[in-house]
Amino acid sequence: MGRMFEEFEIGARIETPRRTIIDADIMQFAGLTGDFNPLHTDDVFAATSDFGARIAHGPMLVGMAFGLASRAGLFEGTVLGLLDLGWKFTGPVRPGDTVTVVVGVLDKKPTRKPDRGVVDFQFEILNQRDEIVQIGTAKILIKRQPEKTTISNDR
Repeated sequence: MGRMFEEFEIGARIETPRRTIIDADIMQFAGLTGDFNPLHTDDVFAATSDFGARIAHGPMLVGMAFGLASRAGLFEGTVLGLLDLGWKFTGPVRPGDTVTVVVGVLDKKPTRKPDRGVVDFQFEILNQRDEIVQIGTAKILIKRQPEKTTISNDR
């Protein structure tokens, strides 16, 4: 189970497990999205690009960042919705690169509904050389812990 709203502390930074990006990840993402840009799928074409070789789709890593955060115990079963997303792509990710994500808690606010709150996160995706290859922010609606009721013995 993921963390509840109350369990996120502003300023906290959580590192996720690592994941190595393999060729099959890139080709499956191309098939899933229909994005067969030769920069991602054609070795000969990509070799002539500024990157010198094929690279992973940027949005694929965005999705993987959320998956790795879930594997770190942050979101599984407690996220109610993604409200906002801002992302920058600062470096390429190639087949064979290993990435990890550092998730930072920027802010949090309860909502009018007592069963949920909004948490602002920063996601830094780093490669095996600790270079930030993507950085983004997300506002996520998170479940809150149920309010405790008190039982009175007064009659």
